[in-house]
Amino acid sequence: MDLAYPLTMGSIPKSQSWPVGSSTGTPCSCPQCLLVNSTRAASNAILASQRRKLYPGVRQSSTFAGAALWPPGTGGAAKERTLECGQIVWGLAFSAWPAAEDGDTDPACAMGLPCLVLATGLNDGQIKVWEVQTGHLLFSLLGHQDVVRDLSFAPNGSPILVSASRDKTLRVWDLSRDGRQVQVLSGHVQWVYCCSISPDCSMLCSAAGEKSALLWSMRSYTLIRRLEGHQSSVVSCDFSPDSALLVTASYDACVIMWDPYTGEQLRTLRHVPLYSMLDSSSEIHTSSLRSVCFSPEGLYLATVADDRLLRIWALELRSPVAFAPMTNGLCCMYFPHGGFIATGTRDGHVQFWTAPRVLSSLKHLCRKALRTFLTTYQVLALPIPRKLKEFLTYRTF
Repeated sequence: MDLAYPLTMGSIPKSQSWPVGSSTGTPCSCPQCLLVNSTRAASNAILASQRRKLYPGVRQSSTFAGAALWPPGTGGAAKERTLECGQIVWGLAFSAWPAAEDGDTDPACAMGLPCLVLATGLNDGQIKVWEVQTGHLLFSLLGHQDVVRDLSFAPNGSPILVSASRDKTLRVWDLSRDGRQVQVLSGHVQWVYCCSISPDCSMLCSAAGEKSALLWSMRSYTLIRRLEGHQSSVVSCDFSPDSALLVTASYDACVIMWDPYTGEQLRTLRHVPLYSMLDSSSEIHTSSLRSVCFSPEGLYLATVADDRLLRIWALELRSPVAFAPMTNGLCCMYFPHGGFIATGTRDGHVQFWTAPRVLSSLKHLCRKALRTFLTTYQVLALPIPRKLKEFLTYRTF
Protein backbone atom coordinates (compact mmCIF):
# COMPACT_ATOMS: atom_id res chain seq x y z
CA MET A 1 0.00 0.00 0.00
CA ASP A 2 1.49 3.35 -1.04
CA LEU A 3 0.86 6.40 1.09
CA ALA A 4 -0.04 9.56 -0.78
CA TYR A 5 2.68 11.16 1.30
CA PRO A 6 3.50 11.04 5.00
CA LEU A 7 2.60 14.38 6.55
CA THR A 8 3.62 13.46 10.06
CA MET A 9 4.98 10.67 12.21
CA GLY A 10 5.02 9.67 15.85
CA SER A 11 6.26 6.82 18.00
CA ILE A 12 4.80 4.86 20.86
CA PRO A 13 6.61 5.69 24.08
CA LYS A 14 8.63 2.64 25.03
CA SER A 15 7.89 1.60 21.62
CA GLN A 16 6.38 -1.05 19.55
CA SER A 17 5.48 0.92 16.44
CA TRP A 18 5.52 4.11 14.38
CA PRO A 19 2.25 5.66 13.28
CA VAL A 20 2.28 7.37 9.91
CA GLY A 21 -0.31 9.92 8.84
CA SER A 22 -0.89 10.39 5.13
CA SER A 23 -2.93 12.39 2.69
CA THR A 24 -5.05 9.32 2.01
CA GLY A 25 -6.77 9.77 5.36
CA THR A 26 -5.56 6.48 6.86
CA PRO A 27 -2.99 6.51 9.65
CA CYS A 28 -1.21 3.20 10.02
CA SER A 29 0.97 1.74 12.76
CA CYS A 30 4.40 0.82 11.42
CA PRO A 31 7.30 -1.07 12.96
CA GLN A 32 10.01 1.01 14.55
CA CYS A 33 13.07 -0.87 13.45
CA LEU A 34 12.04 -4.08 11.70
CA LEU A 35 12.83 -3.88 8.01
CA VAL A 36 9.88 -3.73 5.64
CA ASN A 37 10.50 -3.89 1.91
CA SER A 38 8.83 -1.46 -0.45
CA THR A 39 5.84 -2.70 -2.39
CA ARG A 40 7.22 -1.10 -5.51
CA ALA A 41 8.34 -3.45 -8.30
CA ALA A 42 11.73 -5.11 -7.89
CA SER A 43 12.30 -3.35 -4.58
CA ASN A 44 13.92 -6.42 -3.04
CA ALA A 45 16.53 -6.57 -5.79
CA ILE A 46 17.11 -2.83 -5.64
CA LEU A 47 17.59 -2.82 -1.90
CA ALA A 48 19.87 -5.86 -2.06
CA SER A 49 22.11 -4.81 -4.93
CA GLN A 50 21.87 -1.04 -5.29
CA ARG A 51 21.96 0.35 -1.76
CA ARG A 52 22.32 4.10 -2.06
CA LYS A 53 25.70 5.58 -1.29
CA LEU A 54 25.43 7.51 1.94
CA TYR A 55 27.78 9.92 3.60
CA PRO A 56 29.84 8.69 6.59
CA GLY A 57 27.88 7.98 9.74
CA VAL A 58 24.48 7.19 8.25
CA ARG A 59 23.24 4.35 6.09
CA GLN A 60 19.75 3.64 4.86
CA SER A 61 18.16 0.81 6.79
CA SER A 62 14.98 0.33 4.77
CA THR A 63 12.43 1.96 2.55
CA PHE A 64 8.80 1.01 2.65
CA ALA A 65 5.62 2.28 1.13
CA GLY A 66 3.28 0.23 3.27
CA ALA A 67 2.33 -0.20 6.88
CA ALA A 68 2.55 -3.10 9.28
CA LEU A 69 2.37 -3.62 13.01
CA TRP A 70 4.37 -6.19 14.94
CA PRO A 71 2.85 -6.23 18.42
CA PRO A 72 4.95 -7.93 21.10
CA GLY A 73 4.35 -11.66 21.33
CA THR A 74 3.18 -12.19 17.75
CA GLY A 75 6.32 -14.09 16.80
CA GLY A 76 7.12 -11.65 14.02
CA ALA A 77 3.82 -12.19 12.19
CA ALA A 78 2.82 -8.91 10.56
CA LYS A 79 -0.49 -7.39 11.54
CA GLU A 80 -1.67 -4.38 9.62
CA ARG A 81 -4.26 -2.12 11.14
CA THR A 82 -5.79 0.78 9.23
CA LEU A 83 -7.92 3.46 10.86
CA GLU A 84 -10.41 5.04 8.48
CA CYS A 85 -10.56 8.71 9.43
CA GLY A 86 -12.56 9.93 6.44
CA GLN A 87 -10.32 13.00 6.10
CA ILE A 88 -6.71 13.75 5.26
CA VAL A 89 -4.57 13.05 8.34
CA TRP A 90 -2.22 15.95 9.06
CA GLY A 91 -1.09 15.30 12.62
CA LEU A 92 -0.94 12.39 15.03
CA ALA A 93 0.44 11.41 18.42
CA PHE A 94 0.50 8.39 20.71
CA SER A 95 -0.42 8.73 24.35
CA ALA A 96 2.45 8.70 26.82
CA TRP A 97 0.84 6.71 29.61
CA PRO A 98 3.58 5.34 31.88
CA ALA A 99 4.01 1.59 31.76
CA ALA A 100 2.47 -0.22 34.70
CA GLU A 101 4.85 -1.99 37.05
CA ASP A 102 4.31 -5.65 37.90
CA GLY A 103 1.21 -5.95 40.03
CA ASP A 104 0.24 -2.31 39.51
CA THR A 105 -2.66 -0.86 37.59
CA ASP A 106 -1.83 1.32 34.63
CA PRO A 107 -2.68 4.95 35.58
CA ALA A 108 -4.56 5.52 32.34
CA CYS A 109 -6.59 2.34 32.78
CA ALA A 110 -7.41 3.43 36.33
CA MET A 111 -8.96 6.58 34.84
CA GLY A 112 -11.11 4.48 32.52
CA LEU A 113 -8.92 5.12 29.47
CA PRO A 114 -7.34 2.44 27.27
CA CYS A 115 -3.70 1.73 27.96
CA LEU A 116 -2.65 3.15 24.59
CA VAL A 117 -4.46 5.67 22.40
CA LEU A 118 -3.65 7.42 19.14
CA ALA A 119 -4.87 10.94 18.35
CA THR A 120 -5.25 12.00 14.71
CA GLY A 121 -5.62 15.58 13.48
CA LEU A 122 -7.76 15.91 10.38
CA ASN A 123 -8.25 18.21 7.44
CA ASP A 124 -11.66 19.45 8.63
CA GLY A 125 -10.46 20.50 12.10
CA GLN A 126 -11.58 17.36 13.91
CA ILE A 127 -9.38 15.33 16.23
CA LYS A 128 -10.20 11.64 16.42
CA VAL A 129 -8.85 9.61 19.33
CA TRP A 130 -8.53 5.84 18.86
CA GLU A 131 -7.83 2.83 21.03
CA VAL A 132 -4.74 1.32 19.41
CA GLN A 133 -5.26 -2.33 20.34
CA THR A 134 -8.80 -2.54 18.97
CA GLY A 135 -8.97 0.33 16.49
CA HIS A 136 -12.15 1.63 18.16
CA LEU A 137 -12.93 5.35 17.99
CA LEU A 138 -13.03 6.80 21.52
CA PHE A 139 -13.61 10.54 20.98
CA SER A 140 -14.18 13.07 18.24
CA LEU A 141 -12.88 16.39 19.54
CA LEU A 142 -14.49 19.43 17.94
CA GLY A 143 -13.40 23.05 18.20
CA HIS A 144 -10.77 23.86 15.59
CA GLN A 145 -11.98 25.70 12.50
CA ASP A 146 -9.22 24.54 10.15
CA VAL A 147 -6.64 21.79 9.60
CA VAL A 148 -5.19 20.28 12.78
CA ARG A 149 -1.51 20.33 11.89
CA ASP A 150 0.11 18.80 14.97
CA LEU A 151 -0.68 17.03 18.25
CA SER A 152 1.27 16.42 21.45
CA PHE A 153 0.45 14.39 24.56
CA ALA A 154 1.83 15.37 27.96
CA PRO A 155 5.00 13.27 28.40
CA ASN A 156 4.34 12.66 32.11
CA GLY A 157 1.45 10.33 31.35
CA SER A 158 -1.38 12.68 32.26
CA PRO A 159 -4.34 12.50 29.83
CA ILE A 160 -3.67 16.00 28.45
CA LEU A 161 -3.53 16.52 24.68
CA VAL A 162 -2.46 19.73 22.92
CA SER A 163 -3.43 20.44 19.31
CA ALA A 164 -2.08 23.01 16.85
CA SER A 165 -4.14 24.24 13.92
CA ARG A 166 -4.21 26.43 10.87
CA ASP A 167 -6.94 28.41 12.63
CA LYS A 168 -3.99 30.10 14.45
CA THR A 169 -4.81 28.57 17.84
CA LEU A 170 -3.68 25.79 20.12
CA ARG A 171 -6.22 23.89 22.18
CA VAL A 172 -5.78 21.83 25.32
CA TRP A 173 -7.95 18.74 25.84
CA ASP A 174 -8.47 16.51 28.90
CA LEU A 175 -9.20 12.94 27.80
CA SER A 176 -10.04 11.86 31.36
CA ARG A 177 -13.05 14.20 31.14
CA ASP A 178 -14.42 12.74 27.91
CA GLY A 179 -12.16 14.93 25.80
CA ARG A 180 -13.33 18.21 27.27
CA GLN A 181 -11.61 21.33 25.92
CA VAL A 182 -9.66 22.88 28.78
CA GLN A 183 -8.12 25.96 27.17
CA VAL A 184 -7.73 27.84 23.89
CA LEU A 185 -4.30 29.44 23.43
CA SER A 186 -4.36 32.44 21.10
CA GLY A 187 -1.36 34.56 20.17
CA HIS A 188 -0.24 33.48 16.73
CA VAL A 189 -1.13 35.53 13.66
CA GLN A 190 -0.36 32.77 11.13
CA TRP A 191 -1.01 29.03 10.79
CA VAL A 192 0.39 26.99 13.67
CA TYR A 193 2.58 24.19 12.28
CA CYS A 194 3.99 22.47 15.33
CA CYS A 195 3.61 22.08 19.09
CA SER A 196 5.92 20.40 21.59
CA ILE A 197 5.51 19.85 25.33
CA SER A 198 8.68 19.80 27.43
CA PRO A 199 9.49 16.42 29.03
CA ASP A 200 8.96 17.91 32.51
CA CYS A 201 5.54 19.15 31.34
CA SER A 202 6.19 22.70 32.51
CA MET A 203 6.31 24.36 29.07
CA LEU A 204 4.73 24.21 25.64
CA CYS A 205 6.37 25.59 22.50
CA SER A 206 4.42 26.40 19.35
CA ALA A 207 5.82 27.18 15.90
CA ALA A 208 3.85 29.07 13.27
CA GLY A 209 4.15 30.78 9.92
CA GLU A 210 5.74 33.83 11.49
CA LYS A 211 9.28 34.74 12.51
CA SER A 212 8.90 33.79 16.17
CA ALA A 213 7.96 30.82 18.32
CA LEU A 214 5.77 31.12 21.41
CA LEU A 215 6.55 29.56 24.77
CA TRP A 216 3.60 28.80 27.06
CA SER A 217 3.19 27.68 30.66
CA MET A 218 1.55 24.26 30.93
CA ARG A 219 0.52 25.08 34.49
CA SER A 220 -1.36 28.33 33.90
CA TYR A 221 -1.79 28.10 30.09
CA THR A 222 -0.43 31.62 29.72
CA LEU A 223 2.23 33.01 27.40
CA ILE A 224 5.71 33.03 28.95
CA ARG A 225 7.63 34.71 26.14
CA ARG A 226 7.99 35.14 22.41
CA LEU A 227 11.22 33.72 20.99
CA GLU A 228 12.44 36.05 18.25
CA GLY A 229 15.48 35.51 16.08
CA HIS A 230 14.40 33.76 12.89
CA GLN A 231 14.03 35.63 9.60
CA SER A 232 11.20 33.50 8.18
CA SER A 233 8.41 31.12 9.20
CA VAL A 234 9.18 28.79 12.11
CA VAL A 235 7.96 25.31 11.16
CA SER A 236 9.28 22.85 13.75
CA CYS A 237 10.36 22.74 17.40
CA ASP A 238 11.54 20.19 19.95
CA PHE A 239 12.74 20.08 23.57
CA SER A 240 15.80 18.21 24.78
CA PRO A 241 15.15 15.14 26.96
CA ASP A 242 16.05 17.08 30.12
CA SER A 243 13.89 20.12 29.15
CA ALA A 244 16.97 22.35 29.40
CA LEU A 245 17.15 23.15 25.67
CA LEU A 246 14.71 24.03 22.93
CA VAL A 247 15.40 24.00 19.19
CA THR A 248 13.37 25.72 16.49
CA ALA A 249 13.70 25.24 12.72
CA SER A 250 12.71 27.79 10.10
CA TYR A 251 12.43 28.40 6.39
CA ASP A 252 15.38 30.78 6.89
CA ALA A 253 17.64 27.69 6.79
CA CYS A 254 18.59 28.00 10.46
CA VAL A 255 18.07 25.98 13.60
CA ILE A 256 18.27 28.08 16.75
CA MET A 257 19.04 26.45 20.08
CA TRP A 258 17.46 28.28 23.02
CA ASP A 259 17.49 28.22 26.78
CA PRO A 260 13.71 28.05 27.30
CA TYR A 261 13.97 29.34 30.86
CA THR A 262 15.77 32.58 29.98
CA GLY A 263 14.91 32.95 26.29
CA GLU A 264 18.61 33.26 25.42
CA GLN A 265 19.87 32.10 22.03
CA LEU A 266 22.68 29.63 22.68
CA ARG A 267 23.62 28.52 19.18
CA THR A 268 22.58 28.89 15.54
CA LEU A 269 23.05 26.02 13.09
CA ARG A 270 23.05 27.28 9.51
CA HIS A 271 22.13 24.89 6.70
CA VAL A 272 24.35 25.50 3.69
CA PRO A 273 23.19 23.61 0.56
CA LEU A 274 25.80 20.88 0.16
CA TYR A 275 24.97 20.05 -3.45
CA SER A 276 25.16 23.66 -4.63
CA MET A 277 28.57 23.93 -2.95
CA LEU A 278 29.88 20.86 -4.77
CA ASP A 279 28.21 21.52 -8.13
CA SER A 280 28.06 25.09 -9.42
CA SER A 281 25.49 24.05 -12.05
CA SER A 282 23.08 22.78 -9.38
CA GLU A 283 19.68 24.42 -9.38
CA ILE A 284 19.22 23.77 -5.67
CA HIS A 285 19.78 27.04 -3.83
CA THR A 286 17.52 26.59 -0.83
CA SER A 287 17.93 24.85 2.49
CA SER A 288 14.52 25.73 3.90
CA LEU A 289 14.04 23.48 6.90
CA ARG A 290 11.08 21.16 7.37
CA SER A 291 11.75 19.34 10.64
CA VAL A 292 14.10 19.11 13.62
CA CYS A 293 14.27 16.62 16.49
CA PHE A 294 16.53 15.75 19.42
CA SER A 295 18.16 12.37 19.84
CA PRO A 296 17.08 10.45 22.97
CA GLU A 297 20.33 11.09 24.83
CA GLY A 298 20.17 14.79 23.97
CA LEU A 299 23.57 15.07 22.27
CA TYR A 300 22.48 15.12 18.61
CA LEU A 301 19.90 16.76 16.37
CA ALA A 302 18.40 15.48 13.14
CA THR A 303 17.14 17.92 10.52
CA VAL A 304 15.35 17.58 7.19
CA ALA A 305 15.69 20.38 4.63
CA ASP A 306 14.63 21.17 1.08
CA ASP A 307 18.16 20.67 -0.24
CA ARG A 308 17.52 16.89 -0.29
CA LEU A 309 19.58 16.09 2.78
CA LEU A 310 19.01 14.52 6.16
CA ARG A 311 21.62 15.96 8.51
CA ILE A 312 22.79 14.87 11.94
CA TRP A 313 24.39 17.49 14.15
CA ALA A 314 26.44 17.12 17.34
CA LEU A 315 25.47 19.84 19.80
CA GLU A 316 29.06 20.80 20.59
CA LEU A 317 29.77 21.46 16.88
CA ARG A 318 28.37 24.00 14.46
CA SER A 319 28.52 21.73 11.42
CA PRO A 320 26.85 18.39 10.64
CA VAL A 321 28.64 15.17 11.55
CA ALA A 322 26.68 13.04 9.05
CA PHE A 323 24.61 13.45 5.89
CA ALA A 324 22.21 11.25 3.97
CA PRO A 325 20.61 12.11 0.61
CA MET A 326 16.82 12.05 0.56
CA THR A 327 14.30 13.63 -1.77
CA ASN A 328 11.19 15.58 -0.81
CA GLY A 329 11.70 15.21 2.93
CA LEU A 330 8.94 16.47 5.22
CA CYS A 331 9.51 15.19 8.74
CA CYS A 332 11.91 13.22 10.92
CA MET A 333 11.88 11.46 14.27
CA TYR A 334 14.35 9.48 16.34
CA PHE A 335 13.58 5.99 17.58
CA PRO A 336 12.90 6.45 21.34
CA HIS A 337 15.91 4.33 22.30
CA GLY A 338 18.23 5.80 19.67
CA GLY A 339 20.08 4.23 16.76
CA PHE A 340 17.39 4.84 14.13
CA ILE A 341 15.76 7.84 12.49
CA ALA A 342 12.50 7.73 10.53
CA THR A 343 11.82 10.25 7.78
CA GLY A 344 8.65 10.91 5.80
CA THR A 345 8.68 12.17 2.22
CA ARG A 346 6.25 13.69 -0.27
CA ASP A 347 6.60 10.77 -2.65
CA GLY A 348 4.82 8.40 -0.29
CA HIS A 349 7.60 6.68 1.63
CA VAL A 350 8.75 6.38 5.19
CA GLN A 351 12.45 5.60 5.39
CA PHE A 352 14.42 4.22 8.32
CA TRP A 353 18.06 5.22 8.73
CA THR A 354 20.69 3.99 11.14
CA ALA A 355 22.16 6.88 13.11
CA PRO A 356 25.41 7.16 15.05
CA ARG A 357 25.09 5.44 18.40
CA VAL A 358 26.47 7.48 21.25
CA LEU A 359 27.91 6.45 24.57
CA SER A 360 27.20 9.48 26.73
CA SER A 361 30.01 10.70 28.93
CA LEU A 362 29.59 10.54 32.68
CA LYS A 363 29.68 14.36 32.71
CA HIS A 364 26.75 14.58 30.32
CA LEU A 365 24.76 11.93 32.20
CA CYS A 366 25.22 13.89 35.42
CA ARG A 367 24.23 17.13 33.69
CA LYS A 368 21.17 15.53 32.15
CA ALA A 369 20.07 14.05 35.49
CA LEU A 370 20.54 17.37 37.27
CA ARG A 371 18.79 19.47 34.60
CA THR A 372 15.79 17.16 34.69
CA PHE A 373 14.99 18.66 38.09
CA LEU A 374 16.64 22.11 38.08
CA THR A 375 15.84 25.16 35.98
CA THR A 376 18.55 27.43 34.62
CA TYR A 377 17.90 29.95 37.39
CA GLN A 378 18.26 27.25 40.04
CA VAL A 379 21.57 26.11 38.54
CA LEU A 380 22.89 29.68 38.48
CA ALA A 381 22.01 30.03 42.17
CA LEU A 382 24.13 27.02 43.17
CA PRO A 383 27.38 27.73 45.10
CA ILE A 384 29.58 26.14 42.42
CA PRO A 385 32.34 27.45 40.10
CA ARG A 386 31.37 29.57 37.10
CA LYS A 387 32.74 27.08 34.56
CA LEU A 388 30.62 24.32 36.05
CA LYS A 389 27.55 26.55 35.82
CA GLU A 390 28.34 27.21 32.15
CA PHE A 391 28.57 23.48 31.51
CA LEU A 392 25.35 22.67 33.36
CA THR A 393 23.45 25.39 31.48
CA TYR A 394 24.82 24.23 28.07
CA ARG A 395 26.82 27.41 27.51
CA THR A 396 29.78 25.09 27.05
CA PHE A 397 29.96 21.41 26.09
